[in-house]
Amino acid sequence: MKFLRSGKVKDIYELDDGNLLFHFTDRVSAFDVKLPTPIPRKGEILCKFGEFWFKELPNPNHYVRTEGKDKMVVRKMKMIPIECVVRGYFYGSLVARWKKDEVKIPSNADTRIASKLPEPIFDPTTKSESHDVPITKKHAVEQNLVTANEYHWLEDTSIVIYKKMTKIAENGGFVLADLKIEFGRFEQEILLGDSIGPDEYRMWPKENYQVGKIQESYDKQLLRDWLTERGYQDKFEKERQAGKEPIAPELPLELCKQMSERYIAAYKRITGRSL
Repeated sequence: MKFLRSGKVKDIYELDDGNLLFHFTDRVSAFDVKLPTPIPRKGEILCKFGEFWFKELPNPNHYVRTEGKDKMVVRKMKMIPIECVVRGYFYGSLVARWKKDEVKIPSNADTRIASKLPEPIFDPTTKSESHDVPITKKHAVEQNLVTANEYHWLEDTSIVIYKKMTKIAENGGFVLADLKIEFGRFEQEILLGDSIGPDEYRMWPKENYQVGKIQESYDKQLLRDWLTERGYQDKFEKERQAGKEPIAPELPLELCKQMSERYIAAYKRITGRSL
């Protein structure tokens, strides 16, 4: 087994048979910054959520098997350098970017915060270990990240996956607000890759969902909100603009405990399984 790299939340190894081993750690990141404080059992939940979604979705994917509680073996692919983001609700960075006229939403959309969009929209970003930025079809094709046909395929497929996951989440009592997924090339096929879990989507309990308010999050948004309220989102951005590596704060143990409890609760409700 050969160590390849340490990402924001998982460590990646290459196995003797050519497959990859994902070790999901308890690390957490937000605004593309690694936080120094671990979230208890986060790696275990992300691994089990990834296994669940790969088995539940009909799309071909790179999943091979799960090993232990926090490790997953996957096929080694050439990843497409685009993060496929689908947004079903008017929330998060979409709101700020819309106000700056940096992104379009349907003309008949309700622009109250947390409103459901008339149809999900494809809002991809670049894929980076440092800082992801929104990208248009024009720029993606011009930069040779994908062909025009591949872009349309990614858009259509991502929206279909989002709609399928939305129904499953709803059955578990959640609103799936948005989703980030990735794809890669394996031999002659494009497969769903990376992983899918609370680090890749926003999920709100249906019983507390209300248009026009900040939602109760069973995902990483809880951490984003904590950082934003204390000015860290702006601080991180200013440090990047100055060419500095953003310095993250230690997280309070109560916040870490709350995140862990919500990740576990979401897993149990969505999958119907115990840990």
